[in-house]
Amino acid sequence: MAALILPSDWIKNWDKSGKNEFFQFFQDLAGKPSSDEFKDLQTALYELCWHVIQGSLKVEVAASLLTDVMELRDDMPSVLADVFCILDIETGCLEEKHKRDHFTQLVGACLICVPDGMLKERLDPETLESLGLIKQAQQFNQKIVKIKTKLFYKQQKFNLLREENEGYAKLITELGQDLSGNLTSHLVLENIKSLIGCFNLDPNRVLDIILEVYECRWEQDEFFIPLIKSYMCEHQTLCHMLGFKFKFHQEPNGETPSSLYHIAAALLQHNLIALEDLYVHLLPLDSSIVEEHKREILEAKQIARKLTMVVVPSEKTEDKEKEKEKEEEKNEKPPDNQKLGLLEALLRIGDWQHAQSIMDQMPAFYATSHKAIAVALCQLLHLIVEPLYRRAAVPKGAKGSLMTPLRSKQAPRPAERFDDLSRDVFTMLCYLGPHLSHDPILFAKIVRLGKSFMKEYQSESRQDTKDKMDSLLSCFLSIADQVLLPSLSLMECNACMSEEIWGFFKLFPYQHRYRLYGQWKNETYGHHPLLVKIKAQTVDRAKYIMKRLTKENVKPSGRQIGKLSHSNPTILFDYILSQIQWYDNLITPVVDSLKYLTSLNYDVLAYCIIEALANPEKEKMKHDDTTISSWLQSLASLCGAVFRKYPIELAGLLQYVTNQLKAGKSFDLLILKEVVQKMAGIEITDEMTVEQLEAMTGGEQLKAEGGYFGQIRNTKKSSQRLKDALLDHELALPLCLLMAQQRNGVVFSEGGEKHLKLVGKLYDQCHDTLVQFGGFLASNLSTEDYIKRVPSVDVLCNQFHTPHDAAFFLSRPMYAHQILSKYDELKKAEKGNRQQQKVHKYIAACEQIMAPVHESVVSLHLPKVWDDLRPQFYATFWSLTMYDLAVPHNAYDREVNKLKMQIKAIDENTEMPLNKKKKEKERCTALQDKLQEEEKKQLEHVQRVLHRLKLEKDNWLLAKSTKNETITKFLQLCIFPRCVFSAIDAVYCARFVELVHQQKTPNFCTLLCYDRVFSDIIYTVASCTENESRRYGRFLCCMLETVTRWHSDRAVYEKECGNYPGFLTIFRASGFDGGNKADQLDYENFRHVVHKWHYKLTKASVHCLETGEYTHIRNILIVLTKILPWYPKVLNLGQALECRVHKICQEEKEKRPDLYALAMGYSGQLKGRKVHMVPENEFHLKEQPVRSATSGTLQNGPGNTGKPAVAANTSAGKAEEGTAEDSDKSKDKSQAAQKAASKNSTAANKVNSSNGSSTPNSTKGSKEKEDKEKTTKEKKEKKDKNPASTPEAKAGGKDKQKEEKPTDSKEKTPKADKDKRKDDKKEEKSKIDGKSAEKEWSKERDVSNDSKTKEGSKVEKSAGTGSMKSLVPRSEGVESEREQKRRKLDAHSSPSHSSAVKDNLNDFKDSASKHHPNHSTVLPKSKEKDEEKKESDKSRDRSNEREKKEERKDRKRVSGSVPDAVKGSGHLDYSNSDREMSQEAKRRKDENGMSSSKHSKSASPSESPHSNDKDSSKRSKSTSKDKSELAKPEKTSGGKKESRHDKEKSEKKRDSTGAKEEKKHHKSSEKHR
Repeated sequence: MAALILPSDWIKNWDKSGKNEFFQFFQDLAGKPSSDEFKDLQTALYELCWHVIQGSLKVEVAASLLTDVMELRDDMPSVLADVFCILDIETGCLEEKHKRDHFTQLVGACLICVPDGMLKERLDPETLESLGLIKQAQQFNQKIVKIKTKLFYKQQKFNLLREENEGYAKLITELGQDLSGNLTSHLVLENIKSLIGCFNLDPNRVLDIILEVYECRWEQDEFFIPLIKSYMCEHQTLCHMLGFKFKFHQEPNGETPSSLYHIAAALLQHNLIALEDLYVHLLPLDSSIVEEHKREILEAKQIARKLTMVVVPSEKTEDKEKEKEKEEEKNEKPPDNQKLGLLEALLRIGDWQHAQSIMDQMPAFYATSHKAIAVALCQLLHLIVEPLYRRAAVPKGAKGSLMTPLRSKQAPRPAERFDDLSRDVFTMLCYLGPHLSHDPILFAKIVRLGKSFMKEYQSESRQDTKDKMDSLLSCFLSIADQVLLPSLSLMECNACMSEEIWGFFKLFPYQHRYRLYGQWKNETYGHHPLLVKIKAQTVDRAKYIMKRLTKENVKPSGRQIGKLSHSNPTILFDYILSQIQWYDNLITPVVDSLKYLTSLNYDVLAYCIIEALANPEKEKMKHDDTTISSWLQSLASLCGAVFRKYPIELAGLLQYVTNQLKAGKSFDLLILKEVVQKMAGIEITDEMTVEQLEAMTGGEQLKAEGGYFGQIRNTKKSSQRLKDALLDHELALPLCLLMAQQRNGVVFSEGGEKHLKLVGKLYDQCHDTLVQFGGFLASNLSTEDYIKRVPSVDVLCNQFHTPHDAAFFLSRPMYAHQILSKYDELKKAEKGNRQQQKVHKYIAACEQIMAPVHESVVSLHLPKVWDDLRPQFYATFWSLTMYDLAVPHNAYDREVNKLKMQIKAIDENTEMPLNKKKKEKERCTALQDKLQEEEKKQLEHVQRVLHRLKLEKDNWLLAKSTKNETITKFLQLCIFPRCVFSAIDAVYCARFVELVHQQKTPNFCTLLCYDRVFSDIIYTVASCTENESRRYGRFLCCMLETVTRWHSDRAVYEKECGNYPGFLTIFRASGFDGGNKADQLDYENFRHVVHKWHYKLTKASVHCLETGEYTHIRNILIVLTKILPWYPKVLNLGQALECRVHKICQEEKEKRPDLYALAMGYSGQLKGRKVHMVPENEFHLKEQPVRSATSGTLQNGPGNTGKPAVAANTSAGKAEEGTAEDSDKSKDKSQAAQKAASKNSTAANKVNSSNGSSTPNSTKGSKEKEDKEKTTKEKKEKKDKNPASTPEAKAGGKDKQKEEKPTDSKEKTPKADKDKRKDDKKEEKSKIDGKSAEKEWSKERDVSNDSKTKEGSKVEKSAGTGSMKSLVPRSEGVESEREQKRRKLDAHSSPSHSSAVKDNLNDFKDSASKHHPNHSTVLPKSKEKDEEKKESDKSRDRSNEREKKEERKDRKRVSGSVPDAVKGSGHLDYSNSDREMSQEAKRRKDENGMSSSKHSKSASPSESPHSNDKDSSKRSKSTSKDKSELAKPEKTSGGKKESRHDKEKSEKKRDSTGAKEEKKHHKSSEKHR
């Protein structure tokens, strides 16, 4: 540091420059007054002197410089004296004597510039002696001691005996006289002075007597305070005297008089004494106060713990005794707390500043926890707020007692405006805290002031004023949090205060209120010992009440709950909700018992429910992760019931659900669902009865009366409250959009790690809530409100990314409203009453409203979609509802009859009072009239809509590509998305299809549409959630209902379908001159078609049941249950289903109980329906009359006009024989060529001989069986004999070509060939009847184990030949095998019916049967026929018995298949596109691949030609290894390619396990399948 202040260079060059630089440096330092420079100055002087002591600088030189420096500052001598003092100590400790000498010389040289007095104060006596400033150090020390003794210890002597007692007596008399006159303190003071002088009184004792008299006359402040002020000399003296007085009362059991506190407070208020001086004289010490406070908190917590603990009865008595002892100890007088006494006195005289400083010394709320302090502070507050309260907050009609203000000028000023409250009132209230409870009147005043302020704040329009008021608003919120609510907790059930505070709180937004409740519930109760105890007592009492709460004692328990809730609602509700989460049977009694709550309590209940829902510590899923937790379900139930019954604000709950959806969480939609259901009476359930569903298609009144399970009445007020909450907080549209978006979010965002079952439930919950909520908005919002809030469809879809089905669902009511309002407008504009005019106006209104919609929907899909469907058709489909299509007359009649019965019952009831009878009858009559009026209104509306549709229909479908494409797009974009949207939409979709058919809509193929719906259900079912599968089942049920109605009666069919374009079986593109005119499907062929559909449904059902997948099994069981009224109708199909379902029951009983329950339920119902089932031959005639061109076109194979039953049985056979077939193939690879050859020859024979349709009733004798047996023998023998035959090769070659061009062959066959083919068919029919064919087919299954391998290799070489042979009558084994092959592939292939073999077969069936029925290039020779006949004769005897058994099995299990004629008839199975389009269209179809099959839920049947081409090319290249595994590629090649390997694996497995069993016991192999 020396280097920093005085560089050594200055000392070395002192004479040259050092001295000047040093002096200049001092001048700079002396000119700066800061403390840092002052230190530098001291340091510089010290260093200079130290250089002198060390000898590096001469004393004279330094002394002269110091003399000059002394003039720079006035205090420089004192600074130098300080430096000398330090150096004196330092040099005195040094051993070097010369340094000490140098110091002494330096000080001596400086005596001229430092006064002697300063040096004598600071230097040691020895140093002073050496300097000659004192003579002797010892004498000097003695003199100091004497002076100090005299100064500090010697007392003045008073002659106490001189004081005369008379003087004190006169003094007391003087002070005690009447002060009411003109006597002033000044006069009395003069008299006191005279007395002191006259009687030699001690002035301090006089002061003491003045204080004593003041204490006795403490109300005379105006007299004594000026007297003491005038008399006093020092504050300290007065303070000591008061201190001695307080000390006197600090003895054990001593009590300080209140008058002493008063005079101390008065003296403090007038600043005659200082608080810090007096405070030290008071007891107890601050530290002991802190300890006491901690002890109180500890005790409170222990009490709380005891109340929550479970105690054994013996321990209870001991605890009670201990508590009694403690209470007795407490009841002993507590030691006097003088600090609190003084504080109370200060508050009473209005000295807030001193009172505040005393309270600051203590723990928070310690002072006000003493009632006297709290009451005094409340009194002070009363006085301050009185003027403002009188001006702004007194309720109308209230008078109130006037209060006298404080006289003291030092007291806080009263508040005149709201701004004045922030001066003292808010601070005082914060110190008061929960102890405002001691003064309910002040509590009410503060609350009313807050209410008045809020009204002023809300009405204020100027922003600058509002900004100023914001700080006051936050102060009021703080007071509410820290004072009002805690005080309410300590008040004993004061319902008036609760309502009073609600009047204030309801002016806050719910966010502020809930924040306050959260603080109250979670933090406030932990801060104060009293509140800790209160909380424990409340919980204890709540437990007591809840243990005894039942339905029977709701009223008394409700009163107890109400009483408890007035003060501590948060604690009570928290406990009640925790109980409800455990025991949901408490919900009803709890809801009923809440009727005694105040408005504030209802609001707190809403908050507590939301907090319980949002509890992060609770899992919203059960431990199995497949279901929503029961606690959440219970809370949701409670929400619905409570919010409906009581007037609770809904905004917070709705916002909570919205926020959860925004965060991507959909669990809490359960709450919204319950609230809407209970408050609006809108129930969402897929378990509706048919009657309810019918009622739901009517008007609002019919829906309310007959559409719901629970007749939720009186929902007008509650639904209005819900609507207002949604509109006021702008939550209606956001909730809809979030739910619509969240449906997919459940699957793709939320569902990643969740169990599939749970994902399905959440999806359903989200969807159901959307439907319910949308329904609520549609029925409750006014037209203007709805239109104002819901944007157009294109905005919903493109901007908000709402799925199309949801977007139309939301905007549908809007269009309906707009059309009706426009219609009314047009009616008013032109007054014409004719019905025709009204219809035209309605159509005009529709056009005006829907035109923009037609334009906007174009953007929703790709342009090529509109090549087939018009936007008008698309918008019409999505904008209509069941209400528009049909009037549910039965439902209206049913409800009207119910009301009539009610009126009758009321009349017959003798106990009911007359006035009640009258009211009830009036209600029923009014309802009846409403329903009848509504029915009439709906009838007119439906007629208008149907007329509009009739005019529109010609422009609906363009079918620029193909009718098949049109149907695909219709199903994909309209039917499938909507049929799973809601139960009513499911019915709507079915009815709409029927309506489009009835309207004779051009380019709409009804047959194709129904076929696609019934044929392709596996993927659709598998991709549904539980509720969607219910709706899908309902849709199928309605579709089946229509089909069954047509199937049941020829007259109905002829009337409704006979001459309709939807039932054309051949379609030509315009300009195609192929010859034949389009033909209608006749009744008998339609029955075959229906049978095929039933078979398809069976096949799909069996497939789903056998997958083992939870979703597949659950969904198909749900669908089957829904379609039970109309399916199964055929006995053998029902038995097949029953068998599979029985198997599910056995397998799932232990593993998956829910599937077991579903299966058992269905199984029972299925058994009940057995009586309604019919044998197959009653369901459709197996023999079909030979028809001219149509009959030919309806056949099923390229080489014959074969029998319809053939296809039926082959399809079923495929399903049954799948397992045995493949395993046999793998065994008999080596025999493949032989089998193929023999099979070919037999096929050729039978193709020539078989003709027409086989009939089960035609020939039933033993000849049939014999023929069958012969055929099976022939097959076996031929397989062994012929390694490869020429006919096979021929047929193979031709069929390969045909398979490569299945579409061309259909239309290139000459007409002559067709005629020739027809003749052949007749020949075949005369030789072998349908019954023998059927029996032969069932017998074939035994033989099929060998023949299938042959069949496989043959198909591989030539699929065309195979398809021909498959149509040989059933007496022919080879034909049967081929059919079995197809059937097996059918049963296990994808739901889009895309197995390769099946596709090829059906393409050939349709193409050949329609366009060249006599295609005889592949027909075998008559020689082979004879050979076959011989072989069949040989085998007849041996196989007769076995054949009978096989026949029975076949007929039971599988006979329900698609007839050949059926498959051809509408080309409904696989070649729809070939039928419908020209060659160019077909080529385009082939180029496009399977575009139509890629529909999201149902693959197009028309994909088969394309897949056939692929398959045939694959087969032609395949090796012998491929042949052995024929079934695998065949099964999947035409369908979804990605599933090829999986299906191959599953087929292999099935083949290997089931083959042996199939040979021995066909029944067991079927079960295996």
